[in-house]
Amino acid sequence: MNFPGSSGGIRPLGSMGAQAGMDAQQLQEQQMINTMQMVMESCPGKTAMAGVMGFALGGAFGLFMSSMRYDTPMGSNLPGTIGTISDLPIRQQLKIGLRDMGKQSFSSAKNFGLIGAIFSGTECCIEGLRGKNDLWNGVAGGCLTGGALGMKAGPQAAALGCGGFAAFSAAIDWYMRMPEDEKRMPVI
Repeated sequence: MNFPGSSGGIRPLGSMGAQAGMDAQQLQEQQMINTMQMVMESCPGKTAMAGVMGFALGGAFGLFMSSMRYDTPMGSNLPGTIGTISDLPIRQQLKIGLRDMGKQSFSSAKNFGLIGAIFSGTECCIEGLRGKNDLWNGVAGGCLTGGALGMKAGPQAAALGCGGFAAFSAAIDWYMRMPEDEKRMPVI
């Protein structure tokens, strides 16, 4: 079981292919590049990157979607009022609307970050256990992610989540692994 990026820590400078003519600064730069590459290729590094990028993408997506919603926050949050939001002054309307957009954006960001981290972590671990980089790693990672997310709602939801995430992951992986010339051809 060799997980990606777990090849045994930082290698000594002599094993990095350093040439005899390199000065100390160049050796340090080479060591830093190798260390960063090892972190980026490790399972914890991939999981963290997917979680952070999912959080950022989810926040942007949630902000956009909450700004396009038809249902506006009503005045139920206001103490002692039963009216609609259009009865309030514009400053108060903006305050309520922006607060609602922020809550929805943060909620989407958390969900996207969680999904990205779980999927990336499970796919990387499965790849390390199997020792192969193929379509089935993503399918198994998608199944585990969907099942874990649907687990709270019961076994039927977990099974549907597993199947849905696995199918989506298989479709995306299949398309990404296509030869470049076939991607350009229209599907029609």
